[in-house]
Amino acid sequence: MTNDGLTTSLAEGGLQLLGTCAITAEDALDCTGILHLIGPNEPNFWPIFTQSTEYADGAPDPLDRWSRRVLGDIATASGGKPVFPFGKPPYLPFYTWALRSGRFWASPIGFLVHDTAGLFVSLRGAIVLPGRVRASSGKNPCDSCPDQPCRSACPVEAFRKGYDVAACKEHIASTAGADCMSDGCRARRICPIGQGNRLPDQAAFHMQAFL
Repeated sequence: MTNDGLTTSLAEGGLQLLGTCAITAEDALDCTGILHLIGPNEPNFWPIFTQSTEYADGAPDPLDRWSRRVLGDIATASGGKPVFPFGKPPYLPFYTWALRSGRFWASPIGFLVHDTAGLFVSLRGAIVLPGRVRASSGKNPCDSCPDQPCRSACPVEAFRKGYDVAACKEHIASTAGADCMSDGCRARRICPIGQGNRLPDQAAFHMQAFL
């Protein structure tokens, strides 16, 4: 499958190709080739996912199960191998792969930031295909964001020293954190790149899963 064919197949599932990187000997994969990093194409993704059997069946982990099915089918059709950032440990180094792609960077708050999706970027998996990596032309959006509002947007300063997960969860579970719970993390949604692409229902779904 060509990159154009992969892009078309992903778009049908509300997904997009976010970057590529070559597999190295340190990646703990029993295959060689190119990792195609895949995530939601927002806002197109949410209406497609919510029509799925996994979303409606009431069983645990609907998004992970949906991702396995959809990316598994695309990988089979393309002659590739799917890999995922979730499941049982040891977990695969998706953060490292993202940085290697040249289209993701560590943001001022430590979360990954993407050149077109900003801080709301997420990865549902990757597909390994044969081929060569094309040089990326991505630019770190944080370099042209002098105010870096994500640093100070959190009302409980959860990113002041690393990431205080306990403080974050305590806040979003409280009345004071209602907007973080319903609309998503303030620090992430203040990022000007990709702002407004994540629908409120989708943000609330992810925050509930996090909590």
